[in-house]
Amino acid sequence: MVEVEEKYMARCIELAKGGRGNVSPNPMVGAVVVHKGRIIGEGFHRKCGEAHAEVNAIASVKDESLLKDSTIYVSLEPCSHYGKTPPCAELIIRKGIPRVVVGCLDPFPEVSGRGVRMLREAGVEVVTGVMEEEARALNKAFMTLQTKGRPYIILKWAQSEDGFIDRLRMDVSEPVTVLSSPETSRLVHKLRSEVAAIMVGTRTALLDNPSLNVRHWSGNSPVRVVLDRRLVIPDSYRLLNGSSRTLIFTEKEVENRENVEYIRIDFEGPVIRQVLDHLAVRKLDSLLVEGGTQLINSFVEADVWDEARVETAPVRLYQGVHTPMLGKEAVSGISGRSVMSIKNHNYEILNHNDEFEKS
Repeated sequence: MVEVEEKYMARCIELAKGGRGNVSPNPMVGAVVVHKGRIIGEGFHRKCGEAHAEVNAIASVKDESLLKDSTIYVSLEPCSHYGKTPPCAELIIRKGIPRVVVGCLDPFPEVSGRGVRMLREAGVEVVTGVMEEEARALNKAFMTLQTKGRPYIILKWAQSEDGFIDRLRMDVSEPVTVLSSPETSRLVHKLRSEVAAIMVGTRTALLDNPSLNVRHWSGNSPVRVVLDRRLVIPDSYRLLNGSSRTLIFTEKEVENRENVEYIRIDFEGPVIRQVLDHLAVRKLDSLLVEGGTQLINSFVEADVWDEARVETAPVRLYQGVHTPMLGKEAVSGISGRSVMSIKNHNYEILNHNDEFEKS
C-alpha cells in the first residue's frame, strides 16, 4: 500500500514542478485523482492568483460520478481559507471525494492543520506525511519564508581554480573577468528565472554594470536588489533603467521612480537582517546573491544562507579578488546546508563584449 501511495504522490510532486517560476509567493502544488487504481484526473497550480492544483485536477475528471469513490492525492495540504480563490478543502467536501492523501502540511498560519481538520470533520479520510520530506523540499523557499520569516538564500559565484572571482579592477571601463562558459551561463539564467529576487552589492554594481535579468533562458526576471548606501550608482546604469522591478537599499531620502523603489535602512545596524525583513514583507521568498565577495561574506557572517553554488573554471588568475569563505562546516556538509560545486570543463576565456557577458 505504501508503494502505491508513494507512486501517486511522486506524480503529484512531478506535476507541481510545472508551476516553477510562476506561482511565487504561493507554493508549487500538484494533485492526482485516482479511481480504483487508475488516474482519472490531474493538475497543478499554474500561476499565482489562478486555480489551485486540486481545482485543476478535479476539473480534468471527465466523469464526476467517479469522484465519490476516488482518492485525491495532493503534495501540500489543501487550503481552508478564502484568498484569491475559494478553499480547496471545501471543494473536495462538496464533490464528495471520500479520501485525501497529503504529502506535507502547509506551514502558512491560516492553513496549517486547518485544511486537514476541515476535511476530517466532514467525514473525509485523510492520510498525511506521504513522501513528506520530498514534498517539503519541493517548496523550500515557501517553507523558509513561512517558518523563518526570510527568503530562502542561495549564494552563487564563479571562481578560478586558485581562488579568485575577478582580477583587481578600478572601474567599469576595465574588462570583466568572465569565468563561465555559455553552457554554465545558461544554467545561471535558469536559476535566475526560478528565484524571486537577485542581489548585488555596490562595488559589483559599479564595476560590472549588470542587468541581473533573464536573457539566456525562458522565464521571468527576478526582482533586482541592490545595496547603494550613498546613491553612487549612475542613473545611466542598467540597474536603474526600470526594465525590471528594482529595490535600492540606501541611507538617503529619495523619491521612487518608475519600477525602482528606494528603501531607507540604517547602515550602522544589521544591514542584511533589515534587507531580508523588507523582502519578506514583500513576499519575496527566494534570494540569489551574486556578489561580490564582501556581500556574500556578510550573509555568511550573519549566518543567513541556505545553499551555495560555486562554479570553478580551469584557469589561474594568480592575484585578484578572493573568493568568499563559507567555512569548513559548510563545505564538509556538517552544517546541513547545501553546497553545489560545478566544474566548468568547457571553459574558455570570453571577451567582455561577448553575448554571454558576466552579469
